[in-house]
Amino acid sequence: MKTVVLAGILAVAAAVVAAPQAAAKPRGSEPVYDFAQAVRETAWVDIGLDGDGDGRSDRVAADIIRPKEPAAQGKKVPVIMDASPYYSCCGRGNETELKTYDSAGRPVGFPLYYDNFFVPRGYAVVLVDLAGTNKSRGCTDIGGPSDVNSARKVVDWLNGRANGYTTATGSAKTLASWSTGAVGMIGKSYDGTIANGVAATGVDGLKTIVPIGAISSWYDYYRSDGASLRQGSPAGLAQTVSQRNGGQNCSAANRKLTEGATSNGDYNSFWLDRDHVQSASKVKASVLASHGLGDLNVKMINFGQWWEALNVERKVWLTQAGHVDPFDYRRSAWVDTLHKWFDHYLLGIDNGIEKTPGASVERAPDVWVDQAAWPAGNAVTLRPASGGTPGVGTLGTTAGTGTASFTDSSGQSSNSWAARPTETSSGRVLFSTGALAKDLHVSGTAKVTVTATPSTSTARLSAILVDYGPATIRNYTGPKEGIKNEMTQSCWGSSASGNDACYLNTSADAVSVGLNIISRGWADLANHRSLSQESPLTPGQPYTMTFRLASTDHVVPQGHQLALIIGGTDGSFISGPSQYPKITVDLGKTSLALPVSGAGPAAVPAALPVAPAQIAPGVVSGLERG
Repeated sequence: MKTVVLAGILAVAAAVVAAPQAAAKPRGSEPVYDFAQAVRETAWVDIGLDGDGDGRSDRVAADIIRPKEPAAQGKKVPVIMDASPYYSCCGRGNETELKTYDSAGRPVGFPLYYDNFFVPRGYAVVLVDLAGTNKSRGCTDIGGPSDVNSARKVVDWLNGRANGYTTATGSAKTLASWSTGAVGMIGKSYDGTIANGVAATGVDGLKTIVPIGAISSWYDYYRSDGASLRQGSPAGLAQTVSQRNGGQNCSAANRKLTEGATSNGDYNSFWLDRDHVQSASKVKASVLASHGLGDLNVKMINFGQWWEALNVERKVWLTQAGHVDPFDYRRSAWVDTLHKWFDHYLLGIDNGIEKTPGASVERAPDVWVDQAAWPAGNAVTLRPASGGTPGVGTLGTTAGTGTASFTDSSGQSSNSWAARPTETSSGRVLFSTGALAKDLHVSGTAKVTVTATPSTSTARLSAILVDYGPATIRNYTGPKEGIKNEMTQSCWGSSASGNDACYLNTSADAVSVGLNIISRGWADLANHRSLSQESPLTPGQPYTMTFRLASTDHVVPQGHQLALIIGGTDGSFISGPSQYPKITVDLGKTSLALPVSGAGPAAVPAALPVAPAQIAPGVVSGLERG
């Protein structure tokens, strides 16, 4: 655990009180309970599944910290829950905190600041080990029924609808008689994904969720329109998170993960079981979301498709950073917002948080703007046309004619495609708007329709949107994806022995660039008819396929140029085909559906920059990280 160096700092505590009148009624929960005397205990909740095949229903460990005083006063408290597979293997937060226990197995160290800040304010905090991880029994199934039930059944237990026990295998039951039944789930990455999944069951008692950089469909984490992303595998991730479990044998469960996540990229029943977007209509909980526009791990498509499928009260923060928690890029404002959010939806306090703007977007490092909603625009159709240089053309409202070609090969990447926009490239074609006469606000999920003729029976397609022009942005491909740790700390709540409230301060890691890739998308042309089944390709025959790019919210400034680049295998993100083809694009049957706020791009002819600076190609990829 961390060492306390700034004792006595309780940021935000005073900001939640109403105007300073002597008899003013507080408009937010206040830290009136003794954190050092809080009740710390564990309940094992039966999830009704036998993932490890030992003949017993699996129980998950729910570590609980709650204020002592309310129960003595006959009062009940609401719950903030973070269900995670990372409490013993990989850690949580910027400082990779793990759970800790005393010699009797009682929980002592609760990762993150939720307990320090909210328990003194009258909340319980419950940190759940997903099945197959840390102290829980069973096996993880990477977004499947075991994962979701691990948290949903705890919500049921908190509402008196499921059985909880005092030990992992014993028969003595325990009741959550101290709980009001109102639950808010929060978490970054995998944890936020579980919040999405539980909300999509429509479970009673779940009042709100706060998904941060969360997955909405595990297919769209590991695959992209038929193409396999370089994100590792579900079985590999399962082995990582279960390294320090209770010794249960999960080899059979891991084989099911390998068999279900077929390598051909097709969408099947395995992915359907892990697709929470399909059940978004069941969501009753309000949603406070945060996602990184530069997140190359849990890509923005996971946010965009989830958000557009919801029909509940909601608010979102979109940062230029990558896979980063808002506590580490906009700390004070985030804690204040989170405090008001939970107060409103879990305590019923009328503080007006639900009436604030629906979206807050970072336009430059630490420069934020509010907008009424996301997405902010409607799609306009842009079309590529040939230019004076082979493979380099224009992007406008008039359909082009003829064709443009490129040859796919291993070792290509979107960064290299974008680096020299004025030159012919054997590996891609590029189409630009010209210099914009006014700012262009791109907001939403773009789609590309490509009519392509491959020279082989296998082919991949990649498309990117590039903002050409000088800018200072967060270094989202940097070592900490847009933030830097400082040498100082700040404290967010109360501390106790083995569990302090102090965290390293952070600042923006900014970089000056000459181009910025604002959206990416990939596809397997063999899935042009269906994501569920590949269709054999005949060399020399044209195929039309529409696929999505990552959702975004970005202003391309006046004088900059927006370009669409189409290539084959973007090797930084997807696996290549068995035979690399030459691909010929029919320009008259290719288009970009671009979501914009206001009118489409108005531009004047202008040369592209000859050699723009670019972000160092430190592409963030690999296994899902917390």
